[in-house]
Amino acid sequence: MNYFAHLTLAQPTTASKVGNLMGDFMRGVREQDLPPAVRSGLHNHRLVDHFTDTHPLVVDSRRLFSPARRRFAGVAMDVLFDHFLIQHWGRFYDQPVPQAIRDEYGWLRTGQPLMPARMQVVTGRMVNDDWFSHYASLNNVGEALDRIAGRVRFANQFHGMIEEIDRHYAELEAVFLTLYPALRAEVAKQGLESAG
Repeated sequence: MNYFAHLTLAQPTTASKVGNLMGDFMRGVREQDLPPAVRSGLHNHRLVDHFTDTHPLVVDSRRLFSPARRRFAGVAMDVLFDHFLIQHWGRFYDQPVPQAIRDEYGWLRTGQPLMPARMQVVTGRMVNDDWFSHYASLNNVGEALDRIAGRVRFANQFHGMIEEIDRHYAELEAVFLTLYPALRAEVAKQGLESAG
């Protein structure tokens, strides 16, 4: 799951929202120095990633991608799952998705003081450039993936990944629609943030 999904699986508190994104920004951060509620959110982030990455449907979906791009499949599916969450928001939540996106941006603004410097920069861009609304468009997902591929430090053929996603869109969408409810149930069952 990517940023938007991680935020939706957090608790409605600033510390939880920050912690649930912080898993992607831990370089140079000492976990033991984090406030307890942020640390609980970080643990929830890791639960979400582990559940997603090891789910049989997700593991099996990697075969849909060509060998040259398969190494990038996990990243591609994470971003694509944010797209599917926005597309199918009404299946899971009553609040309209534009309001939910605005609310998440509000949490991220409020949480800036709790974030390491790099996370502040990235979440600032996320809010100012309205990344989540842009993920509604598959073309924008493709552009985002190309930008990510351009930052990979080794020679690769990841650019143009959206062509393979487009080819298998329905299959990947079906994976998400099964995975996300199971993931929500797992988060609730584990209750890693319930004490916070």
